[in-house]
Amino acid sequence: MNGNGTGNGTGNGTGHRTENGAGDESRTEAQLRRSERNRTLRRWLRPGIGIKRWLVVAFFGQLLIALAVALLIETAFRAAPGDGTQAVVASPLPLELLVFVLFTVGLAIFGYGAWRLLRALVEPYQVRQEPLGELLYQRRLRARGPRVVAIGGGTGLSVLLRGLKEQTSNITAVVTVADDGGSSGKLRDEMGMPPMGDIRNCIAALADVEPAMNSLLQYRFPASDGPASSFAGHAFGNLLIAALTSVTGDFEEGVRQSNRVLAVRGSVVPVAGEPINLHAELGDGSTLDGQSRIARAGPIRRVWITPDGIRPSEEALAAIADADLVVIGPGSVYTSLLPPLLVPGIAEALRSTGAARLFVCNVATQVGESEEFSVSDHLGAMSAHGLGDVVDGVLVNNNFKAREPANYPAAPVIVDVSLSSSDGPPIFARDVVDDDNAHHHDPRKLASAIFVLHDERVLSRREQVAVS
Repeated sequence: MNGNGTGNGTGNGTGHRTENGAGDESRTEAQLRRSERNRTLRRWLRPGIGIKRWLVVAFFGQLLIALAVALLIETAFRAAPGDGTQAVVASPLPLELLVFVLFTVGLAIFGYGAWRLLRALVEPYQVRQEPLGELLYQRRLRARGPRVVAIGGGTGLSVLLRGLKEQTSNITAVVTVADDGGSSGKLRDEMGMPPMGDIRNCIAALADVEPAMNSLLQYRFPASDGPASSFAGHAFGNLLIAALTSVTGDFEEGVRQSNRVLAVRGSVVPVAGEPINLHAELGDGSTLDGQSRIARAGPIRRVWITPDGIRPSEEALAAIADADLVVIGPGSVYTSLLPPLLVPGIAEALRSTGAARLFVCNVATQVGESEEFSVSDHLGAMSAHGLGDVVDGVLVNNNFKAREPANYPAAPVIVDVSLSSSDGPPIFARDVVDDDNAHHHDPRKLASAIFVLHDERVLSRREQVAVS
């Protein structure tokens, strides 16, 4: 009997304490939510934020519009002339003119109040000094643009991104992490992080920030023997990404946070979350290690990457699967384009995607790596690494009248393939070169040519595949 009493008493007491504890916790959460709602309401009602006054102005305009519409309706349905409206509204103006004046004034007041209200809401988040209407239109237009994945690295990829972002904000840049020179190489050796130089350049190209911030990202600390010598040669943007990586504890998450902090149009993702080591076999049979050394060597027979078990970024794979268009290049074929394509899983994702895959050939050769390369040599390098089947079309330059920089040992890439040949992917020749520099693409020309091909060629190709 005592045992039962003890057991029941203990059980009931524990049950009551549990229920009371849960109830107290629930009441506390409800009080916190109410308190947060009250604080939010007080913030909105606080004088000086420039919201309430324009709400009142817009509301007054709406009242005038509503009164004009009511008068118009009452006039249309009144039983006899002179009844109703004229008895209620004493005005020296004829009724039709009164309705017109009320509606016009109300519309003007409402439009002005709504415009000022919109400015008050948007201005704190406006980065660039553009007309508000143009800014909203462009953002909405770009938000409806095609989903584009750009793969590569180096200067070529950042040039491409500057052009693409003016026509679509649905961009994913899949960037190589094989660099081992300069600031990126130092951070890679000292902190064990993947190189972020190419990622920094792509973020700067896509960032929707003031020019001063863009210059800050690219600022490189000068050489110094003083206390700041540890920063010598480092780009500020590299240090920012490295700091965010340390804060988040993960390189890919650090890059994601960089995208958010710098308001990137689209996203920049590393092809892998760990550094890639690049190796090359030269024409004489010797081997060479390191991206910075391979870039100066030649001729190159083949390249490969280590470690063998490197895994591709899940974001990169998802972006390729969902893309409307995949652009490979422009960039150094052996040191910028092949390293991300050789990451296990990337080529397979390109083969299985429903997106069209466009290879953008360089406009100029590069000393060492691609000396005397023609279009067929670039395509041959892709095919030699088992990647000839991941290209649906090739975009080449056909303007050879651009200004060539003085004393620069490179040369234009010669188009030595037939534009009408049925063998291999189709070749599209367009003017995509910078008129002031024959060794660089023009961002606007390049992006325009790509989107024209996407609209006129790629879509018809995809429709034919779908029908078949």
